[in-house]
Amino acid sequence: MLDLIEVSKTFEPGTVNEKKALDRLSLHVDKGDFITIVGSNGAGKTTLFNAIAGNFLADRGRIVLNGQDITFLPVHQRSRQIGRLFQDPLKGTAPHMTIEENLALAYRRAGGKTSLFSRISSQDRRQFREALKELDMGLENRLTTPVGTLSGGQRQALTLLMATIVPPALLLLDEHTAALDPGAAEKIMALTEQIVSRDKVTCLMITHNLQQAVSIGNRTLMMENGRIILDISGEEHSRLTAEDLIRRFRETAGRSFDNDRILLSD
Repeated sequence: MLDLIEVSKTFEPGTVNEKKALDRLSLHVDKGDFITIVGSNGAGKTTLFNAIAGNFLADRGRIVLNGQDITFLPVHQRSRQIGRLFQDPLKGTAPHMTIEENLALAYRRAGGKTSLFSRISSQDRRQFREALKELDMGLENRLTTPVGTLSGGQRQALTLLMATIVPPALLLLDEHTAALDPGAAEKIMALTEQIVSRDKVTCLMITHNLQQAVSIGNRTLMMENGRIILDISGEEHSRLTAEDLIRRFRETAGRSFDNDRILLSD
């Protein structure tokens, strides 16, 4: 489904700020996988997502999605197959546009439509209302509300809906609940699991919460220095605990976690 083959990326090469963010990283993802990704700050997690999404070209290696080599495909073309959510609820939406206008943009972009600003039909509006109703936030009655007036939780729920209104081949979640209050974070995570399960979406999720990492999905990756140092799935994953992850990191990396956000997360 998704293959990264020997992908490397170095920022500011040849300078005192040189940083090897991805180091000959290879990864195979099967269709339907829900993979959680953990690691210390600077391990390369977000850089991995940026490489997959096309935010930059890798220095070397190949990226293949559903049999198509997308290594040199521009980001706007990849976005038709790849949905993405960020930690910041302000990203991913146009705040001065209404809820229905944001949904229309996402719907038409994912569908490969070129006329992004064509008229919103009554059928579109009905579909948007039905989808919003599933969020259980009352947004189905606020289609003409500017997105900038929504709370962080409402906005992240809308962004999740925008990323999946046409089920993507791949969904990238970059700590998408980390900036929310606990109640909103729990609701967004529940919605995420519901949508991913219902639509059988292949999903990669970065999290700083080790308990979340071991209890969600079917596979957990741990990154360090731009490489995958642990890849746990199957029966082993079903028995995995947060304490196991900390111990395995220490054994594999030869040091302890230096990320308080990970260590202090429930």
